[in-house]
Amino acid sequence: MSTELSDKEIIRQYLKGDEQSLEILIKKYLKPIYSFVYKNIGDTVAAEDVTQEIFIKIWKNLKKFDQKKEFTPWLFQIAKNTSIDYLRKRKTIPFSKFENEKGQNVLTENLSDKSPNLLEILNDETTLTMVMQTLSPKDQKIIKLRHSDGLSFKEIANITQESINTIKSRYRRIIINLKNNPKIRE
Repeated sequence: MSTELSDKEIIRQYLKGDEQSLEILIKKYLKPIYSFVYKNIGDTVAAEDVTQEIFIKIWKNLKKFDQKKEFTPWLFQIAKNTSIDYLRKRKTIPFSKFENEKGQNVLTENLSDKSPNLLEILNDETTLTMVMQTLSPKDQKIIKLRHSDGLSFKEIANITQESINTIKSRYRRIIINLKNNPKIRE
């Protein structure tokens, strides 16, 4: 079988019972998916596990794939969702990991901000709804795209048709304003 076949042709052949077609599809997309996942997760071992999980999902759901659509966006959407799921489930790092050789914890000794963790707040649906009411429609869109949809700043910039630096600056300003918001500090 030639690797010059289109994704749709490879999928059709797999669905007709040709197991080698799935191997061709995996070989074709293994490196790009791993790179995508690693960029989002930043951990080689976890990226390997998540990449494997993605291809298991592809294998299980390939029969449900709408062949009228393009395969690559479907594949990368699964990769994005699986990466986000991993990050949501990932355990936090214990403070003991930040101790130096003298047993001093650099983080706890230097933390001065006693405000709530904004990432936790923005990932909590109830609090997020309350916070969103205090923002302008433009700011609401950025927070929604970033935290509810899990998009990167580059993706948000493309959607809003603004520069990535504008989006990053606006996002930082929103976060600073939220940290100073007395409703959130309660």
